[in-house]
Amino acid sequence: MRKRFPVVITSIVAGAIATAPFALWLSSGNAQTPTKPRYLPEYTASGDLLLPKNFHEWVYVGSPLTPIALNGGKACPEEPTSSPRGACTGFPEFHNVYIEPGSYEIYKQTNEFPEGTIFFKELQLTLPGQMPDGSRTELSGRGYFPGPFNGADVTVKDSKRYADTGGWGYYNFNHHEPKAATAKVKAKGECAYCHISSAKKDEVWTQFYPLLDK
Repeated sequence: MRKRFPVVITSIVAGAIATAPFALWLSSGNAQTPTKPRYLPEYTASGDLLLPKNFHEWVYVGSPLTPIALNGGKACPEEPTSSPRGACTGFPEFHNVYIEPGSYEIYKQTNEFPEGTIFFKELQLTLPGQMPDGSRTELSGRGYFPGPFNGADVTVKDSKRYADTGGWGYYNFNHHEPKAATAKVKAKGECAYCHISSAKKDEVWTQFYPLLDK
């Protein structure tokens, strides 16, 4: 019996040590503190945005599809007169959208996109069409199928840095592969105007992404 006492005491002490930080964490009001480390935007000395790292490991939210063959050779049917000529033709087919995981965790808790949120939209062409509407037939049936990657667009939330565009900065890392290493922020008339006027929530097209539409 005497030999078992140290084991019991050690277990109790270890339990107390393990429980104390947890209790302190709860009592401090940090029950909704994100558990995932955040990846925040990185910039060059001149202010250009660096291509985000490991975005394929982020939270996938959806892939809107605007087939060029269904839109008169452009990805959007009507080009606003306020936008530079050709702005709509810059959108290839699939828009595979990811959100940085730490930002998504905060969004789930608060229903607001925190400062530093990054959305990564990888552009992906469809396989060559066989029909007039750009569709083709595969084993699964007729439809549109993902083809080569074709560059990327990135959106960053920073209310101070992007005050002129509603708190979000818009970047294009080219429309071909490989993606550019850095990108300059787009003028309001190139990207932000459309998000400001038509996106459902905080310049984000949450109406197209059930994971975010709450």
